[in-house]
Amino acid sequence: MIPIAVEPTMQYVRCDGGWGALDTALGRLPLAAVDIDARVVGLETTTEVRQTFVNHHRQPIEATYVFPLPDRAAVQRFRMVAGDRVIEGELDERGAARDRYQEAIATGHRAALAEEDRAGVFTMTVGNLMPGDTVSVHLVMSGPVVIDDGEVTWQFPLVVAPRYVPGAPLPGDQAGLGIVADTTSTPDASRISPPVLLPGMPSPVRLGVRLTVDGGGLPVAGLRANLAEVDARLDGGSWQIALRPGQRLDRDLVLRWQLGGPALCSSAVWQANTGDAGATVAITLVPPVGAAGAGRPRDVAIVLDRSGSMEGWKMVAARRASARIIDSLTERDRFTVLAFDNQVESPPSLGAQLAPATDRNRFRAVEFLAGVGARGGTELAGPLASAARTLHADPARDQVLVLITDGQVGNEDQILAHLGRSLAHLRVFTLGIDQAVNAGFLRRLAAVGGGACELVESEDRLDEVMGKIHRRIATPILTGLAVYAPFLAPQTLAPRRLPALFAGAPVTIYCQAHGTPRPGELVEVTGLTPAGTPTTLRIAIDLPRTAVNLEAAWARTRIRDLEDQFAAGDASLADTIVAISKRHRVLSRFTAFVAIDRSRVVNPGGGQRAIVQPVEAPAGWAEAQVNRFAPPPPMSSMPTGAVPSMPSASAPYMPSASFPAPGPMTPSLGASRGGAVSSAGPVSFDDDASFDAPASFNGPASFSVLPPGGGLSAPPAPPAPAAPRAPAPAKKVMAPSDGAAKQEEAKLERRARVTMQSSRERHEALGGIAASGVDDAPYLARLRLLAHALEQAALAPDPAGAAQLPIARLAEFIDDARSVGLSSLVAQLEPLLARVRAALGTPTIADVLTIVSAATLAIAGGAPTPPTPPTPPKRRSFWK
Repeated sequence: MIPIAVEPTMQYVRCDGGWGALDTALGRLPLAAVDIDARVVGLETTTEVRQTFVNHHRQPIEATYVFPLPDRAAVQRFRMVAGDRVIEGELDERGAARDRYQEAIATGHRAALAEEDRAGVFTMTVGNLMPGDTVSVHLVMSGPVVIDDGEVTWQFPLVVAPRYVPGAPLPGDQAGLGIVADTTSTPDASRISPPVLLPGMPSPVRLGVRLTVDGGGLPVAGLRANLAEVDARLDGGSWQIALRPGQRLDRDLVLRWQLGGPALCSSAVWQANTGDAGATVAITLVPPVGAAGAGRPRDVAIVLDRSGSMEGWKMVAARRASARIIDSLTERDRFTVLAFDNQVESPPSLGAQLAPATDRNRFRAVEFLAGVGARGGTELAGPLASAARTLHADPARDQVLVLITDGQVGNEDQILAHLGRSLAHLRVFTLGIDQAVNAGFLRRLAAVGGGACELVESEDRLDEVMGKIHRRIATPILTGLAVYAPFLAPQTLAPRRLPALFAGAPVTIYCQAHGTPRPGELVEVTGLTPAGTPTTLRIAIDLPRTAVNLEAAWARTRIRDLEDQFAAGDASLADTIVAISKRHRVLSRFTAFVAIDRSRVVNPGGGQRAIVQPVEAPAGWAEAQVNRFAPPPPMSSMPTGAVPSMPSASAPYMPSASFPAPGPMTPSLGASRGGAVSSAGPVSFDDDASFDAPASFNGPASFSVLPPGGGLSAPPAPPAPAAPRAPAPAKKVMAPSDGAAKQEEAKLERRARVTMQSSRERHEALGGIAASGVDDAPYLARLRLLAHALEQAALAPDPAGAAQLPIARLAEFIDDARSVGLSSLVAQLEPLLARVRAALGTPTIADVLTIVSAATLAIAGGAPTPPTPPTPPKRRSFWK
């Protein structure tokens, strides 16, 4: 990931309203920060997400933010914090919750509403935010993590990517404030299509991620991440992992580690429900790692997404995955390939019907795949239905459907309803390829088809997944699973269609129990081997660790099953979904959390301005890929008071905002690949030197875990730092006359010249290495860009407004410099930051910006220079 550098020649451009505006003359984006605190114990995780909203306007606002969460997580708690007020959210039927929210807003009370629109896609609305208000909303959730071949994957999405929405536009009012109109295929498209920042825009949101990994009594090893900007340390028996400051919300965060090894085995645990006489039972079946069942002949349909969103490395990865699947087939297997966008194509010499997997036919299919490129729209329902019809039920053969896509479609419910019962005799496998994949839909589809979902976020991950593909489409170890115990209620099994058991892929099944099970009682799991022989597994039941919430996990899985049945046409299930959601306090698509501060009326009359928070363009997506998903809805259909925020190529815009500490403006240190994690301290990356990755680079950073004292020698002590020359404390600005201003400017310039000379001498004496042992050259280059941004703000028609973003950048720069030990630089900059902040809102802000800009430039050591193009990393280019 590349932090965005601001070109020295760039101006802040303002525009008023209308499509193409990321901001207006009065408006700045309300979302200031997102903080994620997660704890994984064994195979269960508990996470708290905090979103901080700030009103920089002179009028009340209603902020709307469309954001993702892990699709398997059960959101159990919601609260709003405003100053010293903490308001716990209440879970209610969705329509009732909206009514309560609207009533609170109309009567002038501050309120927040959290709704689920898709599996993993949520909308947060915070209303009656008064000028200067800072409000944070907290979501607490729990759920399982994925384990495969002994490797745990913790994945947290950060952005809702643009989605293809088919169908004809619906007239009248839209369901939401998004940039895509509601259609006949996706009646709520406007709720899942937030405006997107143009590629290259500064990141307006500060991201903080902290993760604790506890093996739950099992050993943890082989920690690795898809980003290099990760620090980790061993604290007692658990790992503390944190994302370094300055990262963007533009992809999925993925961390992986090995858990347990041979110690991981099948288990059954129970936990008493809260406010209920029953209990929840979780049965985890762990097949032997690497085991595989005796193969049967297979009929395999490969459905390959070639739409425009797959352009670039994703298209090449999809072709490679398809070819690998075809190469794994034998002559007794049959297969077909369907490449789709707005049309469906198959190898000309083979057609769309099943063909024997002979050497010649496999070669022709791979030859066809070599010419498949990205184009068109993601019309997914048709090719899936065609593949399902092609795979006729045959008890002597396995029918396998493999979908390879990024899943970026908006009509998920329509697709599931369209497929109906046609997936009953199939096993469906989905391979999601993207850095911001639609995992919720792909997992739903795989679950309905009794298969599995695998996600690929990088070229390195694809190479790893290739080794599993053969086992994933091979004959499973056990099919037709059934669970029995005297205390279990079989009608409460979740998931509804129990998946097959494949080599190396554990399966967890949840169920409700009558009364309280006794430790040591047996749960029987029956199934059929590949030869059709019945077999039975008997597992003794036990109590789980206290950190696990089995009730919420069962409720989330059960609700997901019922929502899929509802989408398939069973409208009678709505009341059941609401009842389960409210009884077990787990958010669903038919319920919502609402928090209302009734302690006082903050906005009599309830008038407010609606603002939709733009989201980042997904990492690796070109601007053309983003824009093709975002046709503006008719202006007449926009809800009253909405602020359109869609980027426009005809009106380039650099938003000015006063959020605390957005992302950095130039590549930060420590972004090198590879290396090792010392158990005694933070992650150190020792592979080559630091590098700046191009925007299209998608490779993960891996790091290994060393035991205490694991072969790392102590680093040489850094040279003793010279005593920094601290600048004199800044004086309070009191609207000086021209003469006083010139005297103050001259004084600062003299001080800056001395400081600059000292900085140059120190840099030369240390050979370009700061006294802290950190190369400060990239930081000084970044500081020069900041100085120029402050100077440009001083020349803007509204200096105070234009200065908000540069000041926030300067504050984050100071935090970053402090975190790497550049204490001398921090001591020089902190008084300047305090001075310019004190001048905001005064008539002298332009003069102070000019003075501080000159002082900052002097500290940085010269004139600002444009950022140089990034140097490609030393690695094989996957898509070439």
